[in-house]
Amino acid sequence: MSASTLFFSLLGGVIPALLWLWYWLREDRLHPEPRSLIVLSFMWGMLVVLLALVGEQWVCGYFMDTPDCVVNPPISRNILLVIIGWAIIEETCKLIASYIGALRARDNDEPIDSLVYLITAALGFAALENTLFLAGAIKTGGFVNGLDLGVLRFVGASLLHVVASGALGFFLAIGFYKRGFMKKIDALLGLLAAICLHTLFNLFILKSEGSSMYTFTVFAFVWLAVILLLVGFEKVKQIREG
Repeated sequence: MSASTLFFSLLGGVIPALLWLWYWLREDRLHPEPRSLIVLSFMWGMLVVLLALVGEQWVCGYFMDTPDCVVNPPISRNILLVIIGWAIIEETCKLIASYIGALRARDNDEPIDSLVYLITAALGFAALENTLFLAGAIKTGGFVNGLDLGVLRFVGASLLHVVASGALGFFLAIGFYKRGFMKKIDALLGLLAAICLHTLFNLFILKSEGSSMYTFTVFAFVWLAVILLLVGFEKVKQIREG
């Protein structure tokens, strides 16, 4: 890979993620999180991409007999299992990243923090994932092809990561003041919600190949989910201990 390809891939992968991060951090501007925890969550989000890649290759090898499986329609049983497996791995990795980076820290002291740290880790994950996709696109199709892919991932895949992790963060926020078993139930429900959203998005994208209208519908669904997440932010801000 040439130095210019690497540079523009990093630029196109990381800068958009940082722009989204700036936007979402504004939702908690009255009680801003420590910058150190934001940076740690973002960096861990990037690092766990490597762990996710290993896991996803294993899933491909297990269900498709090859670590470099190509997922194309029609959707067979094995392809469905691969897509579900990928969603489980990625959402679990983002949870691990946010936990190591911030959720276990003392500064995680109010319900909205869960949302902020999960979304931060998700954007770190999206940053490196997008960088890798862009590097492949630029290498095979040039910078124009990479630019087209970058725009699509900025308004689609990156927001999917935010929405899925935001759903988990919302459930963690709901259970913030709970204890014991009920707190774990909320966390499990949140993880399941994130996995379901991620799986559905990937299935819709796979089904939309060759249909621009279907692709538009999928991205409209993601943006609707973003609006619901913003509503969730406002609900979480009203949660009080008691």
